[in-house]
Amino acid sequence: MPGLLLGDAFPDFELETTTGRIKLHEFLGDSWGVLFSHPKDYTPVCTTELGRAARLCSEFSKRDVRMIALSIDTVEDHHGWSKDILAYNCEESDCCSLPFPIIADSKRELAVALGMLDPDAKDKDGLPLTARCVFIIGPDKRLKLSVLYPATTGRNFDEILRVVDSLQATAGKRVSTPADWRPGDCVMVPPSMSEEEAASLFPAGVYTKELPSGKKYLRYTPQE
Repeated sequence: MPGLLLGDAFPDFELETTTGRIKLHEFLGDSWGVLFSHPKDYTPVCTTELGRAARLCSEFSKRDVRMIALSIDTVEDHHGWSKDILAYNCEESDCCSLPFPIIADSKRELAVALGMLDPDAKDKDGLPLTARCVFIIGPDKRLKLSVLYPATTGRNFDEILRVVDSLQATAGKRVSTPADWRPGDCVMVPPSMSEEEAASLFPAGVYTKELPSGKKYLRYTPQE
C-alpha cells in the first residue's frame, strides 16, 4: 500500500509549484513543514481552506513552520485560482499573493506516492481526486502527523496550529498533552516514569489526579 507511516522519512520530491520548481527538503530547510492537499482547483471548500491558511500564515511562521499546498491541476490553473482565493480572502487580508506555494500534481504522482487519493471522489473523467490530507513534517524530515479528511469535509486550521504546538512542546521531551491542550496548560508525565525520576526531571512539581482505581497514571506538570 502506498503512503507513509508516522516516523517515516518524508520523500524529497522535486516539484513544480506556483513559485517555481523546488526540492521539498531544500524548501523546508531546518524548519517544520505542513503540506495540505486539495481535491481540485476552483472548488468551494478548497477555496475557503486556502483562504483560511493564508490568513493564518503569520501564526505558522511564528512557530517556524513552512507551508505548502497541493492540488492535482496545473501551475497555470493554480495561478488563476489564487486570484479567486485572494478575492474571497480580501476583507481580512491585505496580501497580494498567496504566502505559500501550491504544488502542481496533474499526473497524480505525488498523490499516489503519499496515499492521498479519495476513491469516492472522482473527476469528470472518472479519475480519483486527492483527499484533504495534512502532513506535518519535523525538522528531521520525518512524518510527525498525518490526517486524512474526505473531500466533503473542510479542515480546521486552528486545530492544525494546536497540533503543531503540541508536537513542538513534546518534541525531545518525555511529556504528552491531554485532550484540548493549549500552550501554557499543564502537560502529562508518562506512567512509566518513576516518582523519583519525575521529581528530578520536573522541578516545578508533579500533580497526581486521584482516581477510584487508586492507580496514579494521571500526572501533570507545568509546561516548561
